[in-house]
Amino acid sequence: MRFLPTELPGVFVIEPEPRADDRGLFARTYCREEFAAQGLCTDWVQCSVSFNTRTGTLRGMHWQCAPHEEVKLVRCTAGAAFDVVVDFRPGSPTFRKWIAVEITAENRKAVYIPGGCAHGFQTLVDSTELFYQMSAFYVPESARGARWDDPALGIVWPACESRVIADRDLCFPDLPI
Repeated sequence: MRFLPTELPGVFVIEPEPRADDRGLFARTYCREEFAAQGLCTDWVQCSVSFNTRTGTLRGMHWQCAPHEEVKLVRCTAGAAFDVVVDFRPGSPTFRKWIAVEITAENRKAVYIPGGCAHGFQTLVDSTELFYQMSAFYVPESARGARWDDPALGIVWPACESRVIADRDLCFPDLPI
């Protein structure tokens, strides 16, 4: 695996290194020793799947605050998504900055998201599925969110004919500037 750092400290794009032959390919997507050597989380307590029927489905921006911060490892197992991470760690030099990565079933990339960072995505094709590994259990009282189009963040989402967004994600208040 290749661990590619991003502009946000602690956020990585992880690329598998497939071994191909006439049968297809084999690629490691997780190895506790390799993650530990990078100083990354190796304890996953929960896994989830997000299946999205339509192109333009947008979920996010979500995170859990202390003391229930969660590290996430997200990959696309079907379709394609524009995956976004926003740094909400107090005191971080990249506070409120964001990065985006196109993750697809074809490119097999994963995004490693440290605690204190928000995550969201927009599907780029119909029938897109994302697989999540999380380091902490979901605690509703610690759940936080920022609106996907908050001007304080300035996230540039891909254009699409129409977006499918949950009421909850539409109702987050503006962040203070």
